[in-house]
Amino acid sequence: MTTYTPRPWLASYAPGVPHEIDLPEGSLYDLVESSVSEFPDNVALEFFGATTTYAQLGDQISRAAEGLRLLGVQKGDPVALVLPNAPQHIVAFYAVLRLGAIVVEHNPLYTPRELRHQFEDHGAKFVIAWDKVVATIQAFPADVAVETIVSVDITRGMPLVTRSLLRLPIAKARESRSALTSKVRGTIPWKDLVGHSPVKDSVVRPVATDVALLQYTSGTTGSPKGATLTHVNLTTNAAQSRAWTPTVPRGTAVVYAVLPMFHAYGLTLCLTFAMSMGSRLVLFPKFDPDLVLAVVKKRPATFLPAVPPIYERLTKAAKEKGVSLAGIQISISGAMPLSAAVVEPWEAETGGYLVEGYGLSETSPVVMANPVDPARRAGTVGLPLPNTEARVVDPENPTVDRAPGVAGELLVRGPQVFSGYWRKPEETAAVFVDAADDGAAWFRTGDIVSIDADGFVTIVDRIKELIITGGFNVAPSEVEECLRGFRGIADAAVVGLPDGHSGEAVVAAVVLEPGTALNEEAARAFVRENLTPYKVPKRIVVVDELPKSLIGKVLRRQVRERLLESEL
Repeated sequence: MTTYTPRPWLASYAPGVPHEIDLPEGSLYDLVESSVSEFPDNVALEFFGATTTYAQLGDQISRAAEGLRLLGVQKGDPVALVLPNAPQHIVAFYAVLRLGAIVVEHNPLYTPRELRHQFEDHGAKFVIAWDKVVATIQAFPADVAVETIVSVDITRGMPLVTRSLLRLPIAKARESRSALTSKVRGTIPWKDLVGHSPVKDSVVRPVATDVALLQYTSGTTGSPKGATLTHVNLTTNAAQSRAWTPTVPRGTAVVYAVLPMFHAYGLTLCLTFAMSMGSRLVLFPKFDPDLVLAVVKKRPATFLPAVPPIYERLTKAAKEKGVSLAGIQISISGAMPLSAAVVEPWEAETGGYLVEGYGLSETSPVVMANPVDPARRAGTVGLPLPNTEARVVDPENPTVDRAPGVAGELLVRGPQVFSGYWRKPEETAAVFVDAADDGAAWFRTGDIVSIDADGFVTIVDRIKELIITGGFNVAPSEVEECLRGFRGIADAAVVGLPDGHSGEAVVAAVVLEPGTALNEEAARAFVRENLTPYKVPKRIVVVDELPKSLIGKVLRRQVRERLLESEL
């Protein structure tokens, strides 16, 4: 049995990055309240040019918290947020936390079926939702019905001139307005929620050990699992991120929120890290190169977290439009592999760094990142963050360590690692292991990695068969179940194949019922009706049979290998 060697990566840390940090003692609400106190006149949020100062943000959070309290929200209650990136999202997030309630983030582009499954799991009775998805929530069956819906018109966060243009009686304005807002009934308008007096100091506050967030992850199956993250999990990850980027200045940094904040990656680096720094957070409801470049011209980002396709598209659009990217200082990439073909032109255009990191919903999410200096190592996901431990073990026996440089399953532990899945003790037990050194539990990531002598981590493969496309996780079983519901498809296996644009493309191999033919476009349209667009297979390939194990389980790895061979 190989002996575990603690933290060989510390010697590879960039100058100024501490080996250890003190764990934050307060809550996420304390984090933003501190920035409100320290930088009251600084711009906290920018949305299509409209700005909100930290003082104004703090006031809106307090008023929204009082509105929620009067609606009956209490400490420990799950409150669902179904919102795009907009000022109201930040206010709602911290207002829920101010009461000691639990935020449950959702993708507003999910289909009714996907949203319903998550609501069935967490059982939230209070929802703050974009008015475009209110009808979907109101149509939930009785056993999932929510009690209160606060509807948000995100256009109210825009400048008055922009809102006026959206009301013009012309086709383009009507189309833009329709994409951003809808009329709803039977809800409490957001403006009424923030119309109350500020919440009183005597109202109970959260503490560090309270649950702050349920972050849903598909895991290895299509069934929803909410990673239970405490305030200290999330405040620690924000503090680790600050320690890793000591050159990002407090009070003057500009952070672009092009990543969706309902996703763990965007949530930590924008909702918590940026707010803890007193930064100006520039919000984009969706990624649009033109919108981003318009801001770059005025105010380049100090810090820009994104995924490789976004960097690629921005580099291309900037060249086409003659816009300089110079001044974008630090860019962090995650969720999918980052190639030199993306890094080199980006760094040449910006004069800054583009480095890769790694994380999971269960780890708040950042576990490791490359140093933001010349010592970064291309092709790796970098080094474990301060206060984080990692080890590589035999996947079949995770109490046995692999020798340095030998690939195995990655185990991690640290103060950012979650406590378990919401109301799922068996699934929780399955992902933790005591690795025989001091009895403390380690989280099994399901990723196969190697760690070199300097501590740099390289992702080799995944035990989990999740497909990562454009930075989003797709559970193969969920897509397979949907395909089996289409007329003529007897069985299906879904895998991810390499894709230069999105990292992996969702591809399905299907077996047809005797005497039938496949209408691929109709099958894809059927999936699109039931699942989010990024889960729809790019291709559907008809095969005679699917490889299966002795117990009848489809061997997706063999399916993937055969599909790759057929492309050669």
